[in-house]
Amino acid sequence: MISLKSKHEIEVMRESAKRLKLVFRELKRSIKVGMTTLEIDQKVERLIAGQQAKPAFKGYRGYPACVCTSINEEVVHGIPSKRKLKEGDLLSIDIGLIYNGYVSDSARTWTVGKANEEAIELAEVARRALYIGMAQMKVGNRVGNLSAAIQEYVEGQGFSVIRDFVGHGIGRAMHEDPQVPNFGKPGTGAKMEVGMVLAIEPMVAAGSWEVDIMEDAWTVVTRDHQLAAHYEDTIALTENGPQNLTGPQQYEKSTADQFQLGVL
Repeated sequence: MISLKSKHEIEVMRESAKRLKLVFRELKRSIKVGMTTLEIDQKVERLIAGQQAKPAFKGYRGYPACVCTSINEEVVHGIPSKRKLKEGDLLSIDIGLIYNGYVSDSARTWTVGKANEEAIELAEVARRALYIGMAQMKVGNRVGNLSAAIQEYVEGQGFSVIRDFVGHGIGRAMHEDPQVPNFGKPGTGAKMEVGMVLAIEPMVAAGSWEVDIMEDAWTVVTRDHQLAAHYEDTIALTENGPQNLTGPQQYEKSTADQFQLGVL
């Protein structure tokens, strides 16, 4: 059952999202070559506490950390560890935050230090795909229209969309109905209504869409070990159209340095 949010609930979710945006802003300033992903997790836990909020991921279905840190061929759900970031790593960070009972969820992909053009292009395509999907959030439209638009764009750029993991509804729970795949057919799936809030999250691979799950039972990697990028925002469908609660309302192409961390 899809939970449609009232105007009041969307405003509470907007406040949750505002706090998550602040966490990402402060986190981006601190990541650099040589930092461990465990240090990132510890930083995020402190930042979330500083926002008078709670981490949505820690303990969720047994997940052991506050943040997912996925590097290079890792798509999603990478568990923070003592692994040190290296120059040129492609780092995807996924964070969920609970404020006043409502969850906001967002992911970003950045390069650590300077990266090659393919990595930057892959991250930019994942980001652009989210906004292409968001544009399909119209009253009376179907989730399948959103899914198909993302798939058509990503594959048109020569990349692939991950099939085994999808976006989702969000609100008082991290994962709510409906599922939001990044592939599909127009005219299928749930009908869009005012009050629907979705976590749209393109997961884009440089090679094949096929994935494996590592021995830790969480980390998802591309089967061909090619690079992957992940971009996610929490989007509310209002009477005035879709509103991106966790990111910019409009898409603007990023410059290379906006994707690079620790580069002065």
